[in-house]
Amino acid sequence: MIIDIHGHYTTAPSPLGQWRDAQVAALTDPLRAPDPAGPVIGDDEIRASIETNQLRLMDERGIDVTVFSPRASFMAHHIGGFATSAAWARICNDLCHRVSELYPDRFVPGAMLPQSPGVDPATVVPEIERAVLELGAVTVNLNPDPSGGHWTAPPLTDRSWYPVWEKLVELDVPAMVHVSTSCNPAFHTTGAHYLNADTTAFVQLLTGDLFAYFPELRLVIPHGGGAVPYHWGRFRGLAQALGRPEPEESLLRNVFFDTCVYHQPGIDLLLEVMPVENVLFASEMVGAVRGVDPRTGHHFDDTRRYVEKAGLTPEDLAAVEERNARRVYPRLDTRLAAQGR
Repeated sequence: MIIDIHGHYTTAPSPLGQWRDAQVAALTDPLRAPDPAGPVIGDDEIRASIETNQLRLMDERGIDVTVFSPRASFMAHHIGGFATSAAWARICNDLCHRVSELYPDRFVPGAMLPQSPGVDPATVVPEIERAVLELGAVTVNLNPDPSGGHWTAPPLTDRSWYPVWEKLVELDVPAMVHVSTSCNPAFHTTGAHYLNADTTAFVQLLTGDLFAYFPELRLVIPHGGGAVPYHWGRFRGLAQALGRPEPEESLLRNVFFDTCVYHQPGIDLLLEVMPVENVLFASEMVGAVRGVDPRTGHHFDDTRRYVEKAGLTPEDLAAVEERNARRVYPRLDTRLAAQGR
C-alpha cells in the first residue's frame, strides 16, 4: 500500500470560498454575514471536485490512500479573531470528513485548528477533540505562526502550547506543523513562508526541551523539512555550541519529515541524511506546485517517481511508502486494519 500523508482539499467546490468571502466581509459589514450553518454543498459537487482532481491523480500515480485536510493557505488564521477561525475550521473540517465518508477506502481526514493571533493556544483543544473523536481525523495541522508571516506567536516549546501537546498525546494523534497564508509581502506564501516555517519549527525544537516533557508527542515537519536536511551539519554544530545533544538523539524519536520535495536530488538528499524511519511518503498533489517539469515530462509533485528512484532497498521503500505512516499515525493504522488492509 502507498499512503500519502499530505493532501489538502485545494479543489473544494466554489460555495466554500464564497462562504469564506462573506465571512471576511462581515468583519466590517455584519449585514453580509453568511449562514452560520455553512455553505450548501451537495455530495455530487464533492464527487466532481475529487474525481477529476485528487482521485484521478492518485489512480494515475498508484497512490492508495491520502490523509486529506483543509487547504492550508485557506486557514488564514490572521483574519478576524477566534470566533472567525472557529467557525471556519468547523466548516472546513466537516467538509473533509464528508470526503472521507464518500471515499472511505481512499481518503482519511485530517483537521485544521481554530487558531488566532494572540489567543491562548488552549482554545483549540475542543476542536481537536471534535475532529478526532467525532470526525475520525488522524492528524491535525498546527500553525506555528497564526499571525501570517509576522511571527508573533511564542515558540512551540513555550508552556502556552502545553495543553495542545497534552491533548494530542492523550488522543495519540500527531500534528503536522504547517503554516498558512503569508500576509507579509516579504515572504511569498508557498515559496518562502512555508519553507521558512519548516526550518524555524525545527530550530525551535532543537533549542528547547519539549520532548523531555512530552516523550510520546509526534510532530511531522512537511516539505522535506525545509532547510533541515540541506543544512544538517549547521544544526548539529548549533546543538554542539549550545551544549545540547545531537539532534538524532534529542529529536528524531519524535520528529518526522515528508517527501514533498519536487526534484530527484532533493529526495536523494533527504533520504541520505535522514534515517529511513523518519521519512513518510507525501506529495501534496494539486497543491503549491502543479505544473509539469519540462526536463522530465512529469508533474513536479509526482513524488513517487523520485522516492522509487532513490536507491532504497525494498524494505526501506515499504517503510517510507506505508509502514512509517501506520506507525506515526496510529489512528490511520486502526482505520486501515478495520478495512482489512
